[in-house]
Amino acid sequence: MAKLGVITDGISRNLERALELMTEAGLEYAELQFVWDKEVGDLTDDEMTRAQALVESHGVKVSCVSRHNFVGMLVGQTEVGDASYSRHMDGLRRSIAMAKAFGTRLVRMMSFRREMIIFGRNGAEHWVASKGAWDKLLKLFEAPVQLAEDEDVTLVVETGNNAMITSGYLGRKLIDDLGSKHLRILWDPCNSLYANEPTFPDGYRALGVDGIGHIHIKDGLADMPKATVEFCELGKGDMAPYLEPLAAELRRDGYAGIISLEGVYRPDGGNFEDGFKASVGRFKELFS
Repeated sequence: MAKLGVITDGISRNLERALELMTEAGLEYAELQFVWDKEVGDLTDDEMTRAQALVESHGVKVSCVSRHNFVGMLVGQTEVGDASYSRHMDGLRRSIAMAKAFGTRLVRMMSFRREMIIFGRNGAEHWVASKGAWDKLLKLFEAPVQLAEDEDVTLVVETGNNAMITSGYLGRKLIDDLGSKHLRILWDPCNSLYANEPTFPDGYRALGVDGIGHIHIKDGLADMPKATVEFCELGKGDMAPYLEPLAAELRRDGYAGIISLEGVYRPDGGNFEDGFKASVGRFKELFS
């Protein structure tokens, strides 16, 4: 049975407030991304002690340390060992240390910056594909994956809107090409809608339940021609037709990982707490 949680700063960056609301809603797993005024991995020792005490006092568990490691970096302009790459490796090391302190083995990594067309054939590979981008991506992943193996943690690479790994299909290819049991996908199927990948059966079947290390669930309306995304209450957007079959298939396949509600919806005139409250009931109905 899946375990249910939330990304805490999708409720509030005030960790105590976020933990209060998630426990009131009956969610057990806190995913940490931003805590107070800092991104995870940047907390001081005193702040870590305070955060650990709050997590313990609310009786919750930490699911994943979700720093934006390696976000937004162009693969063609990034080299292993350069200043930016080294800075993100340091952030990943801090994230791993934080994950261990909180008793989780899941650490998020992003997949650099999106190239719109990675592969092509019949001439497209010459004219419009970003030649060599995939091979370079694999090279850039080698050190993070080795670090995860050395530290015995699992990197979960998110399917991002503006990342190299945008879809379940590409997530599966990344896992297969790198061949490490310490690498899995943090599947955000709503993000993959912007890559024109239907969540079910397409994305789910391409990735496979064994390729999923963690899941984010949210809903939105994606308009690629207008380069626009609008978030909405869960079940009221483009994810609506996929949620029930996805939940049923996860149960059938015995997915036992964690599913986080991603509270990015803010209703007109409201705040993110209101968005969380609008979606958490449906979230639990679907995935409990």
